[in-house]
Amino acid sequence: MEELDRRIVQLLSRDGRLSFTDLGKASGLSTSAVHQRVRRLEERGIITGYRAVLNHDAAGIPLAALISVIPVDPAAPDDIPDRLRHITALDSCFSVAGDENYVLKVRVASPLELEELLAQIRSAANVTTRTTVVLSTPWEDRSPLAGDEAPAEDG
Repeated sequence: MEELDRRIVQLLSRDGRLSFTDLGKASGLSTSAVHQRVRRLEERGIITGYRAVLNHDAAGIPLAALISVIPVDPAAPDDIPDRLRHITALDSCFSVAGDENYVLKVRVASPLELEELLAQIRSAANVTTRTTVVLSTPWEDRSPLAGDEAPAEDG
């Protein structure tokens, strides 16, 4: 990736709502040149979308947890992500090396909701689970392309 494209990606990683004019000022390009570069970055699949960053406490889902899952039957088809895709409390699903097959990042309102979610995951995917509750999040969703600054805590 060219240095100018990398700079544009860094700026958008920090603030996806920057206007093309502001991106141009920060990168030394014209507004139209920035617009063309952003469009090409999207077409190449480097930029795949834009999203709002939530304050999870204010949104009513302050409890984060990481749930490792292992199939009860190791010979069963590896379709765990498909079996769990409908569960909206699941934020991310990572295929991992090691003892577990997947690690799920979840957000819920309370320990009781986490307990209910664990039962739902076990039932839907026929897995055993091991759960780590997140105590605090100094930062998350930091992209290696975003530069040296870690984003502010988003709850």
